[in-house]
Amino acid sequence: MTTLFNRREMLSLLGSAALSSLAPRAGALQTSNNREADFTLQIGPVSIELAPKKVIRTLGYNGKAPGPLLRVPEGKEIAIDVHNQSDTPQLVHWHGLRAPPKQDGAIEEGTPTIPAGGQNRFVFTASPAGTRWYHTHEMAQRHLNRGTYTGQFGFFYVEPKNEPGGFDQEIFLALREWDPYFSTMGDEGQEVAYKAFSINDRALGHGEPIRVNEGERVMLRILNASATILRRIAIAGHLFEVCAMDGNPVPAPGKVPALELGPAERIDAIVEMNNPGVWVLGATDDHDRTAGMGIVVEYALRSGNPIWTSPATARWDYTRFGMQSTPTAEDERIPLIFEKKFAGSRWTDKWTINGKSFPNTDDIVVRAHQRYRLAFDNRSDEAHPVHLHRHSFELVNVAGVATSGILKDVVVIPPKSKVEAILIADNPGLSLFHCHQQLHMDYGFMALMKYA
Repeated sequence: MTTLFNRREMLSLLGSAALSSLAPRAGALQTSNNREADFTLQIGPVSIELAPKKVIRTLGYNGKAPGPLLRVPEGKEIAIDVHNQSDTPQLVHWHGLRAPPKQDGAIEEGTPTIPAGGQNRFVFTASPAGTRWYHTHEMAQRHLNRGTYTGQFGFFYVEPKNEPGGFDQEIFLALREWDPYFSTMGDEGQEVAYKAFSINDRALGHGEPIRVNEGERVMLRILNASATILRRIAIAGHLFEVCAMDGNPVPAPGKVPALELGPAERIDAIVEMNNPGVWVLGATDDHDRTAGMGIVVEYALRSGNPIWTSPATARWDYTRFGMQSTPTAEDERIPLIFEKKFAGSRWTDKWTINGKSFPNTDDIVVRAHQRYRLAFDNRSDEAHPVHLHRHSFELVNVAGVATSGILKDVVVIPPKSKVEAILIADNPGLSLFHCHQQLHMDYGFMALMKYA
């Protein structure tokens, strides 16, 4: 399913009636504060037909995966009722939003789980603006039918108070793998591999194409909803103009032939439709794209087999979209060293932050309103998409290259590499820091940030 909006439809969604109708509800739910919910999410079994005779059975929201697009004006206080119709306790994390700890959706921060057959109400202010998302925060470990391996994810878009516009269509695309299994290469530890792939809920060649007209500017809001896999994607015959990352506008928008997104990263990019034909937008990995991770882009009055061409092999570089100016000095430097503890052949490796695995990791202690330089030092041979809940941070050095102005809530730290970011401690309360690769998070790669 491709979520499409033209500009008129998008602006009309700002009305309260439209906001309340985006997600189906089980009646007009009232609570002790006598307020009707803005949205209702129902966690339960779903069946996703990626292609004929290829059906994925998993857990999702409101009978589908991705779940409904939740679209809210910036600064609006909202109430979301979540009903758990599964047979296990569940959590919903509001990724990239500044929700209070007990509303944020992480048990480590104090959010209560939603019991099987029960419901919780989440109330918070929609901030900051931009492309956010929501997803389960359940641990999975060796249960590949739990956590972010399931279909429990969806887009959450916070409409800016001042929308710059400049596009004709808006399309939300989630990159996704399905049917996971453990794979072992030689004497290495186990990793997760997948048998099926899609963009949103359809495999390449199935479902409706993205239909465009020559001359249109199409805004693509792209999410890597993978549990474990870093993705490189391209659109044959076209360039992406990157204008925001993790929902935050970049200071130096620029055109690139391909995008890279670690798990949980989002990129907003405009594509100018200036090359009429029928094309493929999808993963640059040939196996995964032909197995489903792609979608057809079809110009009006054009037909035929969709064309794929591989993009230039330029290295992905965050600093391409930043400024060269140096930010002001920080109050304190916080080193965060990431290492792997080999657990043995055909088993799952453990992960450490500063030499310790969660729940024994040391707390990251900060003081309100001070600036901190987070010094990420990845000494392992795997990339890590690290995420800090309830905050954004500014990239200031990526593999030795200084930059500024790029605000993120997830950043990929390449193998044997260092990245530094400035954090302003401006949202008191417990905040979880972890690798967004589910297997790494499950096996020790977490710590809590606490305000002194």
